[in-house]
Amino acid sequence: MFDAGPLIADARGARLAVRVTPRANNDQVDGIERGGDDRLWVIARVRAIPDRGKANAAITKLIASEVGVAKTYVSVLSGSTNRNKILLIEGDPGELMPEISTWLEGLT
Repeated sequence: MFDAGPLIADARGARLAVRVTPRANNDQVDGIERGGDDRLWVIARVRAIPDRGKANAAITKLIASEVGVAKTYVSVLSGSTNRNKILLIEGDPGELMPEISTWLEGLT
């Protein structure tokens, strides 16, 4: 489990800190990095452009696929117009946290 990492339990599920690069060659998660704010971020790229929510839709779809939930369970909680986003993954925190933590450990 990551202490003060990109994953935080939420009453509605889990919050995930993601740094997104739009206009990439493909949609993929590249790993985890420490930002200038000393926080850990999941680093991801999407092909979509940051116009009218296209990049936000692409990142929620990508993360949903990566963690194994329906895309309707992932939404942008904050940072909708910023590269640094907090995503909400809805579900039972008791089930989501261990599953997402295992996925994150595989990224390091």
